[in-house]
Amino acid sequence: MTTALITGASAGLGAAFAKQLAARKTNLVLVARSQDKLQDLARSLQSQFAVQVDVIVQDLTAPDAAEVIDQTVQQMGRSIDLLVNNAGVGNYGDFVESDRPFQLKMVQLNIAAVVDLTHRFLPGMRQRRSGGVINLSSVAAFQSMPYFSIYAATKAFVLSFSEALWAENQQYGVHVLAVCPGPAGVQFFKEAGFPPSLVEVVGKVETPAETVVQEALKAFDKREAIVIPGSPINPILATLPRFLPREAVASFWKLVLGRR
Repeated sequence: MTTALITGASAGLGAAFAKQLAARKTNLVLVARSQDKLQDLARSLQSQFAVQVDVIVQDLTAPDAAEVIDQTVQQMGRSIDLLVNNAGVGNYGDFVESDRPFQLKMVQLNIAAVVDLTHRFLPGMRQRRSGGVINLSSVAAFQSMPYFSIYAATKAFVLSFSEALWAENQQYGVHVLAVCPGPAGVQFFKEAGFPPSLVEVVGKVETPAETVVQEALKAFDKREAIVIPGSPINPILATLPRFLPREAVASFWKLVLGRR
């Protein structure tokens, strides 16, 4: 049986990845900050699918998080065949008025942890000539987004990074996929500090986490480089900015996301 390591596994897309991979008889290493949620999920998956599930309680905003995870996996005697870099955070608001330490933690979580974990586990996959990495990007990656600037920028990095690794690793039998969903749950936007009016809009267009993961795994099986799951409007949001002046796109999102 193969083993997948999933970050941000305690809820949302991470938990959905855990459930669907367990249903495929994949052993799991689940990573998140919430020990109780991780352990509850682990017990449920072990009972339902008869797979091995280990948990690592770790805050990925810590600079040494990837090293701790790597060492813990080695101590467990586990070999990671699939890395799912799912953990991420967003923050709504004017950049100048934002909390600087939180913005830096966002970069650490959304970019640095992804790079560090991938660099630690990808070499083993190359040596075995099998396995893969699934990186969670966003439709936000395809355009700049005022009032959501750092998040969109970090997801643009993840998209570009993933596409490059997809090309670099094809010859080694290792597959890398960038998943670029639209809204997949209002809780993320509430925690990011979005105004209630925008959260309400998100609730009308969100795609269930289970659907996002189902489409992501289907694209991974097909060895696609990018997938934009969910509503048909999501590919439009990702493609249309290519044909418009970048200033116009930024101005549009300033109107949409402007304070209300």
